Amino acid sequence: RELNKEPLMLVARSFDINKPGAKVDNMKGGVLGGTIKQGVFSVGQEIEISPGYMVEEKNKKIWKPLKTTIKQIFSGGVPVDKIQPGGSMALGTLLDPSVVKSDSLTGSLVSLPGKLPPLHYQISLDTFLLERIVGAKEDLDVKPLAKNEVLMLNVNSAATVGIVLDPSKKNTTVILKKPICANIGARLTISRRVGDRFRLIGYGILK
Repeated sequence: RELNKEPLMLVARSFDINKPGAKVDNMKGGVLGGTIKQGVFSVGQEIEISPGYMVEEKNKKIWKPLKTTIKQIFSGGVPVDKIQPGGSMALGTLLDPSVVKSDSLTGSLVSLPGKLPPLHYQISLDTFLLERIVGAKEDLDVKPLAKNEVLMLNVNSAATVGIVLDPSKKNTTVILKKPICANIGARLTISRRVGDRFRLIGYGILK
């Protein structure tokens, strides 16, 4: 466990814990649930969340990171002062509950301000395709990627849809519907629509 590195959390869930009709004075901030990949988080720390929330500027969708403070930490439902990798956990924050409701921040990364991986709206990948499609009823070969093909990409706890601009294996270029927060060298799984479902066909290394 890499406890000396900058803390990094993968958000699997985000939710509003307030009951309907709660008085404003009694409202609690949004909660982020997930796992810690590295480092240690402590109550009172300022944190940054990326990709964050979406705004439209000049007819373009832009994602802006969120900053907040850790008010509470829960491990196995028990309040703790600090948390490190191992098991599921949750951070109680000062975020407006409307920002986190219905898992709207699922797939985000959390770290200290300025320490998060970069945000990518378009990516280039070294692509490695499998011989056969995983999980398909029939025994189907994996065909090469095609220009303008729609793919499902997963990295950390994030899933996003991408459109292939350049299908070449050593430099597959994909424009993303929702940006991902990831370091160069990160591994992404690649799935293609087969029938009415996306099926795993390979992986790519972020360049």
